[in-house]
Amino acid sequence: MADLDALRLEFTERYAAVPLFFRAPGRVNLIGEHTDYNAGFVLPAAIPFYTTVAAAARPDRRLRVRSTNYAETLTVGLPEAGATAPRRTEGAHWIDYILGVAQSLQEHGVALRGADLLIHGEVPLGSGLSSSAALEVSVALAFSALAGGSPLDKITLAKLCQRAENEYVGMRCGIMDQFASVYGRAGHAVLIDCRSLEHRLVPLHQSTGTRGPVAQIVICNTMVRHRLAGGEYNRRREECEQGVRALRQFEPGIDALRDVSQTVLRRHEAALDATIYRRCRHVVTENQRVLAAAAALGVADLAQFGRLMADSHRSLRDDYAVSCDELDLIVRIAEGIEGVYGARMTGGGFGGCTVNLVRADAVSQFESIVGERYFEATGHRPEIYVCEAAEGAAAVGD
Repeated sequence: MADLDALRLEFTERYAAVPLFFRAPGRVNLIGEHTDYNAGFVLPAAIPFYTTVAAAARPDRRLRVRSTNYAETLTVGLPEAGATAPRRTEGAHWIDYILGVAQSLQEHGVALRGADLLIHGEVPLGSGLSSSAALEVSVALAFSALAGGSPLDKITLAKLCQRAENEYVGMRCGIMDQFASVYGRAGHAVLIDCRSLEHRLVPLHQSTGTRGPVAQIVICNTMVRHRLAGGEYNRRREECEQGVRALRQFEPGIDALRDVSQTVLRRHEAALDATIYRRCRHVVTENQRVLAAAAALGVADLAQFGRLMADSHRSLRDDYAVSCDELDLIVRIAEGIEGVYGARMTGGGFGGCTVNLVRADAVSQFESIVGERYFEATGHRPEIYVCEAAEGAAAVGD
């Protein structure tokens, strides 16, 4: 967790002002990949890697923003009311997420003020653990607080941050990442209905014995960075939309793949391009896996949860084609280790991380075996994080 005293000292030396602090976590998705933008179900948990923002208001409409991660300071102007903020870069740059949030909040009616910001991120970049959502949500909290007035409610906060990424950055993500960052709760996963935004906390402590946790969430970073904006991620979304349009010709009540059952999908397989059919099959079956996984957690059936994780990875690899050799390798290694309930890729894909449910007394062995075998095969050391579910976004003090 960020050292607030160190950030305060750096902020006051750089900006000669006393800051307020805000933070938002990344997330790991336990199961439910590429279902959020199809109005489906997801089961993420916030993780204790935070983006922390130190912020103070300015008397003008300028933003001075310093990133400790990039050792870079940028000064930009806030967009005028009713105007669209100019994109600073050709591709996604870290300042674009901040300008997108400013644009989104201002269009919602938040009376933005100029600000000095110092940003420190702990979420590994390009890992599939939602560093972008953690940045968006923490900055949105800062902008909202400096503007004064009534604070944004949690759902509005998540929606505005998603809108910033969709419309300004150009990444057509669903709402899962921002929602999990806002609604995360220590010791819990969050089951989210991405159509209604109804959600419920699913306790992870039910798998805890009197002598400590029975199982741990272990994240393995392949160190292969994914770049999703404007690329294969958006193409997958387009393929899902193509599938919906084709199926709607036969089933007029279909608005999203959430509305499609396996029976309906099989009935119309011949009418779909083979690739589109596989994309649809992943989403339809993944939605069912999420609900089954939440039920399994509810009765502490970790073996069943692990089987669903394995099925999810195969579907992402074979039907949705968003895995990669490195992700598949770590999953294969993990599945051969005693004490591993389940393993799968997590996040958008094309690199990033796997999430593993590992018996607590097997975690050390897991770390050793995965680290050694992955290095032998690739020449790279994976980063391995043993995580607890964490609290969501908030203002923070001393």
